[in-house]
Amino acid sequence: MAGKPKLILASSSPRRRDLLARIGVTPNRIASPDIDEKPRNGETPRVYALRMAEEKAAAVERSAGEIVIAGDTTIAVGRRILPPAEDEELQGELLGLLSGRRHHVWSAICVIDGGGQARSRICDSIVKFKRLGGSELQAYIASGEGLGKAGGYAIQGRAEALISWMSGSHSGVIGLPLFETRSLLRASGYPLD
Repeated sequence: MAGKPKLILASSSPRRRDLLARIGVTPNRIASPDIDEKPRNGETPRVYALRMAEEKAAAVERSAGEIVIAGDTTIAVGRRILPPAEDEELQGELLGLLSGRRHHVWSAICVIDGGGQARSRICDSIVKFKRLGGSELQAYIASGEGLGKAGGYAIQGRAEALISWMSGSHSGVIGLPLFETRSLLRASGYPLD
């Protein structure tokens, strides 16, 4: 009987490693793909998220038989793709935009199987923040939690208490939709119990 195929996680995100662990998956190797993550003119958030996951998976070198998994999480208000909050000023702008309204979280995943065939799925979750008062907003920004995160927040932390409603995949909003991930890994020949 052949051993379990080697799995490469094309992401340096500790959240994605933690999410994979929830379904009993530990990558054999982690590779951080180097791709241009700038949205194309007129590109919708859904198309952008799928393209990012597929390009990340394809950018990682792999040996024959190795499986690659990559994901992308894109926050969007309408057709507007929100960037990661690189500083507190931008984070305040992003959270102000999300305050009191619904937004989409597109979480895409791509798995390239041992033979080189790519399979992709996307999950659309809708999240609504409560209306954020100035002191709440400043307290969240001061926590440092949302810096570097798409849309300026991390649902797995303090921001979860500011979300009044959600529909979709909680794990997808964190960074990897586990239902779709499990399905793609199994379809790609990665054994899961």
